[in-house]
Amino acid sequence: QVQLVESGGGLVQAGGSLRLSCAASGSIFSINTMGWYRQAPGKQRELVAAITSGGSTNYADSVKGRFTISRDDAKNTVYLQLNSLKPEDTAIYYCNVEGVRPIGKFRSWGQGTQVTVSS
Repeated sequence: QVQLVESGGGLVQAGGSLRLSCAASGSIFSINTMGWYRQAPGKQRELVAAITSGGSTNYADSVKGRFTISRDDAKNTVYLQLNSLKPEDTAIYYCNVEGVRPIGKFRSWGQGTQVTVSS
């Protein structure tokens, strides 16, 4: 079983920054796409950013130029740097990892970390 542990959320003022981390552990052969999603109260979960094993990235239009996703394959960890935060970025942020383990493909979710941006 693959487990994801997130960290780095918190309360920050508008214009501030946070860095989220998500570490994957367990029996993992390889990791393909790693991503971050978020869900605000009363809204659907949405993709924030994703990064492939080749380093290609994809961002939601609302965060382009402010958020940066990166990964450290040696640590099976994905990061999300959040800059110039806005109150509308307030949400629970979830990491998502897709890859291959001994019994086949997997897709796992983190437990979520709260990001709150005050105005």
